[in-house]
Amino acid sequence: MTADEDPRETLADRAYRTVGDAISAGELAPGEKITERGLAERLSMSPTPVREAIRRLEQDGLIRRTGPRTVVVADIGSTAVEDLAEVEIALRGLIARFAARHATTAQLDDLDAILDEADDLLIVIKQRDAEDRPVEKHLNTLLDTMQRFNDAVAACAGNAVLVRLLEQTRVFTRAERRTRTLERARADHRFGLDRYTTHRALVRALRSGDSAAAEQIAIDDVRGGLADLRHEPGRVTRRR
Repeated sequence: MTADEDPRETLADRAYRTVGDAISAGELAPGEKITERGLAERLSMSPTPVREAIRRLEQDGLIRRTGPRTVVVADIGSTAVEDLAEVEIALRGLIARFAARHATTAQLDDLDAILDEADDLLIVIKQRDAEDRPVEKHLNTLLDTMQRFNDAVAACAGNAVLVRLLEQTRVFTRAERRTRTLERARADHRFGLDRYTTHRALVRALRSGDSAAAEQIAIDDVRGGLADLRHEPGRVTRRR
């Protein structure tokens, strides 16, 4: 099991996630024909969980049905991606708003501790960059650390519905976000680092219980991050 897999994940969940990732990564192209049997063979599972995954993907608009057992990958236009980005931004803002209302002192202390780790990593990255030494290992560790921070903020919200909706409406999968971030960071090791300063401001807003400020900080941060990643040359895709 990989770090991104959930031990509670069913076969249908795994099929749903795997096919959604393949569509986002371009492994399944718009207009490509998919059959239940073909997917079942590809995923090494029975048709039943695949059928459930297809039903969910169809509801998400990622695929469209052309026959009783056949579907094609939908062509998600740029307008739909823009709309999806706005949904993700709004949900991240709502999660921050709820976190300001419900975060415990222990949770907030944990957020500060995670950011302390990130600060130490940033110092190392800057030093190694100045010395023209490899930094990719440290960049990967930093991305892991910031993912822990985002997950911890979501946990502070105490709202499983919002978190589940966010996972279903991300413009990029976690894997795709990491790949795009690393590609940009290889060219510019300071890529996106300026936005990390807003994380401290977010924790301060959470500590003061200022839900409006927390929501706005999160919205600005996510909007900037998505803009940076989506303006990168290459195909813009979405997940689920």
